[in-house]
Amino acid sequence: MRLTSFSDYTLRVLIYLALNQDRLATIQSIADSYGISENHLMKVVHHLSKTGVIESVRGKGGGIRLARPADSIHIGAVIRSAEGDVPIVECLGADNQCRIARSCTLAGILTGAFENLYVYLDGYTLADLAKHPAPLLKQLNIQPLVRTPLRASPKKSA
Repeated sequence: MRLTSFSDYTLRVLIYLALNQDRLATIQSIADSYGISENHLMKVVHHLSKTGVIESVRGKGGGIRLARPADSIHIGAVIRSAEGDVPIVECLGADNQCRIARSCTLAGILTGAFENLYVYLDGYTLADLAKHPAPLLKQLNIQPLVRTPLRASPKKSA
């Protein structure tokens, strides 16, 4: 089995956003970090936004972010959504032209295998993919946010 590049990019976008939960990200920054096409990512981001996995903030300083916590985004559901309803083999589709489909057991075997794959993937969330952020941040050239302590307001003298 091989995932489509759409699914691959979908996971990459989500990992990037999971690593940057404290700030908005742009499609450009994600594309630059991974060295991939901004146009491809626009389609991915549109899909993720349409399915409610991410949300976009419009306007100056806008961007995208996760719409819910990373530990509630299951990898199996993400892949199912990204891959769509395309049959894994011809005989499972509406335009079946396979001559041996009526007596072949391959479709049942493959269907079971894919169901088991998705069950396995559903055991993991986006939080699992971003569990060790330091090496990922470094490889993607993402600067961690530096938190500065709040300063006390100067007291007014009377």
